[in-house]
Amino acid sequence: MSTPSASTPDGGTPTEFPPIPNNGDSSLQRLKNVPGYSTPVFKGKEEQRAKVQATVVQKGFIPRELVSNEVNWFYTFLGIDDTYFHSETVEVIADHIIALYGAKVLAYTKRDPSKLVIDLENIDPKSNGATFIHTSSPGKTVTEGPGSVCENRIDALYLDKSTPEHAYRLETYRSLGSVSATASQQLRCYFITKCKFPVKPPASARSDGKTDIRTVSDPVFLEKASANTIEIYQSVMWNVEKRYGPVIEVFEVEGSRERRLVIGYKMGGTTKFFSALSNLYHFYSLYSTRKYVEQFSNGITIISLYLNPLPNANAPPIEHSIFQVMKEASLLYTLPDNPFFYAGSGASSGHAVQEAVYAYCGWVFAQHFCNRLGQAYLSLKNILDENNPTHAEVLNDIKRRFREETFTRESIAQVIHAHPHLINLLYVNFAMVHYPEVDEAQLMPTLSYQRLHLSQPLSDQELYEKIRKTAANKHEFQVLEAFLIFNKHVLKTNFYQPTKVALSFRLAPEFLPEVEYPKKPFGMFLVIGNEFRGFHIRFRDVARGGIRIVMSRNRESYSINQRMLFDENYGLASTQNLKNKDIPEGGAKGTILPALGASPLLCFEKYVDAIIDLLIPGQSPGIKERLVDLYGKPELLFFGPDEGTADMMDWAALHARHRGADAWWKSFTTGKSAETLGGVPHDTYGMTSLSIRQYVLGIYKQLGLREKDITKVQTGGPDGDLGSNEIKLSSDKTIAVIDGSGVLADPHGINREELIRLATLRVPISHFDRSKLSKDGYVVLVEDQDVKLPSGEVVLDGTDFRNGAHLRFKADLLVPCGGRPEAVNISNVAALVDSEARLYLEKRKVILYKDSSANKGGVTSSSLEVLAGLSLSSEEYTRLMIFKDGKPSEFYQNYVKDIQQKITENAAAEFHCIWKEHARLQGSKPRTLISDELSGKLNALQEELEASDLFDDVPSKRGVMNRAIPKTLINELGLDTFLDRLPEAYQRALFSSWVASHFIYKYGVNGSSVDFFHFARDLAV
Repeated sequence: MSTPSASTPDGGTPTEFPPIPNNGDSSLQRLKNVPGYSTPVFKGKEEQRAKVQATVVQKGFIPRELVSNEVNWFYTFLGIDDTYFHSETVEVIADHIIALYGAKVLAYTKRDPSKLVIDLENIDPKSNGATFIHTSSPGKTVTEGPGSVCENRIDALYLDKSTPEHAYRLETYRSLGSVSATASQQLRCYFITKCKFPVKPPASARSDGKTDIRTVSDPVFLEKASANTIEIYQSVMWNVEKRYGPVIEVFEVEGSRERRLVIGYKMGGTTKFFSALSNLYHFYSLYSTRKYVEQFSNGITIISLYLNPLPNANAPPIEHSIFQVMKEASLLYTLPDNPFFYAGSGASSGHAVQEAVYAYCGWVFAQHFCNRLGQAYLSLKNILDENNPTHAEVLNDIKRRFREETFTRESIAQVIHAHPHLINLLYVNFAMVHYPEVDEAQLMPTLSYQRLHLSQPLSDQELYEKIRKTAANKHEFQVLEAFLIFNKHVLKTNFYQPTKVALSFRLAPEFLPEVEYPKKPFGMFLVIGNEFRGFHIRFRDVARGGIRIVMSRNRESYSINQRMLFDENYGLASTQNLKNKDIPEGGAKGTILPALGASPLLCFEKYVDAIIDLLIPGQSPGIKERLVDLYGKPELLFFGPDEGTADMMDWAALHARHRGADAWWKSFTTGKSAETLGGVPHDTYGMTSLSIRQYVLGIYKQLGLREKDITKVQTGGPDGDLGSNEIKLSSDKTIAVIDGSGVLADPHGINREELIRLATLRVPISHFDRSKLSKDGYVVLVEDQDVKLPSGEVVLDGTDFRNGAHLRFKADLLVPCGGRPEAVNISNVAALVDSEARLYLEKRKVILYKDSSANKGGVTSSSLEVLAGLSLSSEEYTRLMIFKDGKPSEFYQNYVKDIQQKITENAAAEFHCIWKEHARLQGSKPRTLISDELSGKLNALQEELEASDLFDDVPSKRGVMNRAIPKTLINELGLDTFLDRLPEAYQRALFSSWVASHFIYKYGVNGSSVDFFHFARDLAV
């Protein structure tokens, strides 16, 4: 459709708008022109007035002859409704009248009635509510005086803190009269009262199972709200219960230009929202006559705004602007506290919400990705040897200082504030790509769509040249260029999604500098919320890894975490990519950084929901609409538990199902509850311990050792999953176990039956029966002091002894099944964990296997958990994987056995491959390096195979799939059904991972092309 022309609203040239259609917008709902709330008449008002007048006279601040007139004006002409007089005491009202008189006297002395400022408040000391009254000009956000902070204080003191057990409702209105005969200012009155939900709610009148609003309401709301208001709120409440984000409705009032905006959301879903909404509608020259915030005991908040156009304003008519307010209220919900959308800005100055939110997102992007290292760092990096620990430390220190000092959050924000015109041009550049196409069926384009066409958009090159010529220095240029880089690499975003809880961007990673990030990720997501920011990085199309919550102890720690979040995420995903060597999924990782004091669970939920916005095509007009997708292919992500998220995986899977991800909600997360969601817990079935066990048994076999003769030290006790499973699976002579509670040691071997008892009960070594110790055995707990050991040695402090115990015992075998953070410190870290230490130990003839090889049982188990979720329908999954009456199905039990068998086979195969290669080289290359080389070769070959046409050879594909897929799944579904259901990208990954791992495990890291020819020839068998 043609777009109406318009000039920039600058206070001079009036903006042209399309004619207002007679029949209104199809989505507009109409209301009769009657009050939505009633104000009960205060019958004792006249009696109260007399008492107030007597009190004012008694106080003596106002001349006696003026008291009657001041009280009469306050009660009759000011236009304060009876809610105030009913709720306040005689003493408080008298004080307010005196304060009003004093303010008028002060304004008179300044010879300027416009300087009249009223600031009245009464905060109940028992937190039952408050009253705030201040002067207010309609349609303007006050930037100084009491009115500038009043709504922010109400948010902070009452609304943001509301919970179902401790909630506050709000009524606010503009007085009808002026403050005096000579001053035209009106008063804005706020009344906050604590909700008193009935202990025994009334019985529901509904038989359909839906929530009856009357059973969850405060009695005051039910008394004041009209039947029509209750009906509207009831409908909004039902929608909020079904939806994770906000519900926003607009109503036209018959016979007037008033519009009522109703917004519902889950309590605590955002903060500072009520005050931010005022800035929003003021931006479009609207003012509110009344506003209400209602809370309900089922955890839902509903805000209602009565909006009118400001007379004689150079602004779009309310018939247009109300829909822009509605659209931007959704965006404001995600980022209400935005330094780039500030009080007092309007259509003639500052950024609209969309431009301001874009500025905020670009601000976050620039903090992480401004090119901070440059040519000087690259030259230094080429001179120094990164394998030398001293050189590596120098490089890391330089990198850290560059990042801390070159582009700070504050300096980037200053550049953004200094160039609002360029930010608007950059926003247009972004929006011209990602703004959804205007529906031809619409009667008119939205104001935001019109804004995009106010001026000729610049091409990328033209915009680059304008930035180059406008920027005052290189620092400004790099910040503004970061916005352009951001625009060029956003493949899809939920920025224009009508409802959302956080902003998400799928980015193409080509902009990452190779000097800092040598291996290019396959894909990355940036997620920005009011309470957090987060990333997700994956190194292959099909990839899996945990979601980690990065907590901050204090503001300094938070600042460091902000700067390093992406780098930490990149490093974790890269490490995971090495671990996921013989499974279909490559390495991935997600990180979430909550703001100080933010709820980690809320941040996780918003992070997940925002990413799902980009995985599921929107199908619901006005709620979840189709996005502009430059990537153009379906994407699957697989999340797992990590630090801080172990108990959140169930919610994520269920939320994906609720959002309509029927094909993949079952595989979206691993680490789910076994009984209720069909997860396969690693600890219950000893998955990680099984792979470690294959390495232990392999060493015994290769060296001709008997397990019962082997002495072992174990860190991580019988209360942990790895420790307990290691005890149950082994039959060695364990001489020491070190766990969180202390140290258990016996040089003659710890009693095996007692260890198994503790492991079965999952309790620490503090529960060990000391009568089962030999004369030389002992237990030292962390709380012990001055303990004499059988050798005569005195332990002064149990905690210090425990922290160093892993270095005092001599044994054939050390199995770390966990440990204490205090056990590793600056003085011994090199002796325990780094690459140099591993190589040193191997030179001393220690047989050492890296964790990325030995403990991969967990990732194998999670991979096969994903496979079941992807291949079974929802009905099959519920029947076969979810427990019935607390018991697993026969299918589930058999599938777990299949997983255990795969873990055993893969671990044994990799062990023998590394051992054989080490023997072939006669020990000249350490097993640690062979393990790294093996991971690299496996991943490289898998990527080559995914891109090759070998997968297209049907007999080979079917032969591999028959061997790669657990028999229990094949027997249940049949191979043809399985292949029909499994996404092709996952089939390719499964095929190539199986071929790559089995080829290399058979022929070693130096297998030739001829070897592969022979190997591939047998794939179809």
